[in-house]
Amino acid sequence: MTARARRDPDLVRAYVRTGGRTRPTRELDLVTLVRAAKDPSPGATPDARRVITLCSRRGTLSIAEIAAYLDLPPSVVKIVAADLMDNGHLVTPTPAENLPEIALLEEVLNGLRALAV
Repeated sequence: MTARARRDPDLVRAYVRTGGRTRPTRELDLVTLVRAAKDPSPGATPDARRVITLCSRRGTLSIAEIAAYLDLPPSVVKIVAADLMDNGHLVTPTPAENLPEIALLEEVLNGLRALAV
């Protein structure tokens, strides 16, 4: 058996699917949750379309779940998801404990209104 015949086809496929990139543009873990924010662009890759469609249908999913549902390597999903997040097609839900209090938001709004006068 030659070295060429022993190569793992998923390695080549992952490289091609990501345009030769090996790292996402942002830090994403397998448990990072994402949800669809808008429909795919006309020039989106097939993998990007699949990720957005899946998130649109199933709601908020982790990177690991997306990889499992689409039968893609998690490394590919991280890169595709990061690209989609950079373009505003996917977003990470903000945990309730990280949301500012209403009183703070009202103070900011009042301050902005005062500046506009």
